[in-house]
Amino acid sequence: MTQFYDALETRAPDVREAALMAALPGALAHAVAHAPAIARQLDGIDVSTVRTRADLARLPVLRKSELLALQQAAREQHGDPLGGFAAIGWGGAARVFSSPGPIYEPESRRPDYWRFARALYAAGFRANELVYNCFSYHFSPAGSMMETAAHALGCTVFPGGTGQTEQQVRTMQDLSPRGYVGTPSFLKIIVERAEAMGVPVTFKQALVSGEAFPPSLRDWLLARGIAGYQAYGSADLGMVAFETSAREGLVVGEDIILEIVRPGTNDPVPDGEVGEVVVTTLNPDYPLVRFGTGDLSAVLPGQSPCGRTNRRIRGWLGRADQTIKVRGLFVHPQQIAEIVRRHPEITRARLVVSGATGSDTMLLRFECAANASPAPDALADTVRDLTKLRAELEQVGVGSLPNDGKVIEDARSYD
Repeated sequence: MTQFYDALETRAPDVREAALMAALPGALAHAVAHAPAIARQLDGIDVSTVRTRADLARLPVLRKSELLALQQAAREQHGDPLGGFAAIGWGGAARVFSSPGPIYEPESRRPDYWRFARALYAAGFRANELVYNCFSYHFSPAGSMMETAAHALGCTVFPGGTGQTEQQVRTMQDLSPRGYVGTPSFLKIIVERAEAMGVPVTFKQALVSGEAFPPSLRDWLLARGIAGYQAYGSADLGMVAFETSAREGLVVGEDIILEIVRPGTNDPVPDGEVGEVVVTTLNPDYPLVRFGTGDLSAVLPGQSPCGRTNRRIRGWLGRADQTIKVRGLFVHPQQIAEIVRRHPEITRARLVVSGATGSDTMLLRFECAANASPAPDALADTVRDLTKLRAELEQVGVGSLPNDGKVIEDARSYD
């Protein structure tokens, strides 16, 4: 029995990159032709020339908050319930789901539409097993994500959903499923209830998502014979990355292009630096181009010891939207990015807001290239021009600012 879902997972990295870049112009052309919102996003761009990551980086990032607003506007102006982002409509879509906002996402009839099958496989799920699915089947696509993935593996699915803990335990006792999918916290609740009822837990493997999966909970489950692995995805994109037996970061899915960009910008950061996860899908039914998830992560160096050769990310490290209100005015990450753009001597910057509520103070800490410094008065004027607020300035040594993706830090006291 192979440890890999398919041969794609062990391709030479340059072969994978060449295949992704070769598919990109056609995928973009299809999106522009069939999804009006993507055509507007890429207006004026010759997509046939987008053949490298550097080319892709010149395209605008579409952030999730913008997707919500654009979908809502298209529904009101054009009567398009999916906002012009889908290349299919009713009939072509098998289901449509709703995420908070609401944002509506279609699911087409293609097998394993959300691409979670390889994540299940890496977590130990195999054909002819029963998968106990405790993701919600109500409004959001999480339940269908795992069900369609399990079907692609040749598994049977029990749609457990959430709640009714005692009934969940009884059903587990009757059906003896080996595999659980759902949130890690609900798995813990089921196991604790089973222990309280004196019922043996039949789960041996689990694929969890939707919330943090700390090492302490992973080890708690292992002590009870359950090997839990995590996957990272979204209702818009489907599966993005998944954990393997190496337990060293999350391996990126085979059919997406993942970038890490500096929050508030379109600009990719060097590997290892924390930034916002941006994904371009090759999904012909619901194409998303440079979709900014709002999540922070970083690319890990090297390849996974498990043998999979795709890039890895560190996992979810927080949110990229660091908008903050200072003295009644909003300050956005994009403004800090614009400060850096106007002063090329600056390589990295971080705005620290401190003090007690009502007496906020701002400090712009920044790093510069060797033997370079911006003119203090000019920099102070730029900060005031963009934020309408005054800030103190502090130049720090290269590498002094934390590598956590933050460009705005709220250090105020709320006591």
